[in-house]
Amino acid sequence: MEIRSLTCFVDLAYPLQTPQWEQIARFASAARRAFTDAGYRVQSIRLATQPFPEFAADVEAFSLPDVAVEVEAAAREAGVDYVSLGPAPGAHRAFGWRLAEEIPDAIAATQGVFFGATVASPTTGVDAEGIRVAASLIARVSRSVANGFGNLRLAALCNCAPWSPFFPVAYHGGGAARFAVATEAASLAVQAFSQAQSAQQAEADLRAAVQSHADRIAETARALAQDLGMGFAGIDFSLAPYPTPERSIAQAIEALTGDRFGSRGTLFAAALLTRAVQSAEFPKTGFCGLFLPVLEDAVLAQRSREGAYSLDHLLLYSAVCGAGLDTVPLPGNATQDELAAILWDLAALSTRLAKPLTARLMPIPGKQAGEITEFDFEYFANAAILKIGGKAPGIGR
Repeated sequence: MEIRSLTCFVDLAYPLQTPQWEQIARFASAARRAFTDAGYRVQSIRLATQPFPEFAADVEAFSLPDVAVEVEAAAREAGVDYVSLGPAPGAHRAFGWRLAEEIPDAIAATQGVFFGATVASPTTGVDAEGIRVAASLIARVSRSVANGFGNLRLAALCNCAPWSPFFPVAYHGGGAARFAVATEAASLAVQAFSQAQSAQQAEADLRAAVQSHADRIAETARALAQDLGMGFAGIDFSLAPYPTPERSIAQAIEALTGDRFGSRGTLFAAALLTRAVQSAEFPKTGFCGLFLPVLEDAVLAQRSREGAYSLDHLLLYSAVCGAGLDTVPLPGNATQDELAAILWDLAALSTRLAKPLTARLMPIPGKQAGEITEFDFEYFANAAILKIGGKAPGIGR
C-alpha cells in the first residue's frame, strides 16, 4: 500500500504572495519526510485551492490560462507535483460559469493543473446549466490535448464536499490551511480476498488491514499537523488501483466472486469492499470507498477489451461504491448531448442516494467503440472504448 497524495488545502492569495508559498513549501518537505519515515512511499504532494472563480472575482482582466501557468510554476518551486484550482462555478454562479469557458485553454497550457465543474449539489440539486457546461468542456478538452488526455484533469462533480485529497475533486472549503491523505490501497483487497475462505472472512480481513494502516497514517498526520500548525482534514482511505494485477481492484473482486469482473456478484463485491473500508474507524474525508477507473486498473482494462462490462455496469456499481465514472474512454465523436445524458444519470444517482460521485469521461479523438486506446503513460493501462449507448434525451434544452 502507498500514499497516493498528501494534499494541502489553502485559500489562494492572488496576486501570489511569498509567505503563503513558503508555508506550502514547508508542508511539501515535511509531509513527504514524515510519511516516508512512517514506512510509506509517497507518490505525490498536491495543492488544492478554493474554487478558482472565488479568487478571480476581484482580479481585473483575469486570465485563467495565465494564472494556471503562474500557479503551476510556483507550485513546482515549492515542491508540489499537482495543483487543483477547484470547481466552477464557486460562490459566483454566473461569473463562474463564464470563466469556466477558459478551462480547456488552461488545461492545454499546463501539465499538472486540474479543474472541476459542479453538476449537482445540496443547494442546487441536479444543475441543468452545470451539466450543459460540463458536457461542453469535456468535448472541447478532448480536442485540446493530444489523444484526449486532457480530460484526465477535468471532472464533473456531484455533491462533492471540500477537502477530498483525490484529484480532480479536491478543493478548499475556506478557513485556515489544512491537509488530507489519499491512499492507493487496492493491494490490501487483493491480499485479503486471495487468502479468504469466505466473504465474511474477506470483509473482516480487509477491514482489519484498513484499520491498521489508518491508525498509523492518522498518528503520523496528527504529529505533522501539530509541527506545522495546520489542520488535519482526514484520510480518504479509498481502494485506488495501479495498473498491475497485484494492485488491481478488479483482481480483488474476481478473487472474491470467482468470476470475471462484470459478472453476477460484482455488485455484491463492490458493496462489500466499500463497507469494509467505511466500517473502520478513522478520521474520514472524501469518498472512502473503491474506485473503478477503467484506464488505471490493469484487469479493468483487460475486461473492457473482452467486452465484460459496459458503461451501464459502471453506473450501477456507482450506487454502492466510491467515486462514480472514472477515466472512462469514450468514442471521439461523442456529442455534447450524449455526454450530458451520462451526466444527467450520474447526477440523479448522486442526488437520490445523497452520496458524492464524479465523472472523468475521456472521449478519444479518432476512436470508435471497441477500439483500443494508445496511451503511453505510467498510470494507464490501455482499454477498449466503451459504447455510450442509446439516444441522448432532450433534457434541459
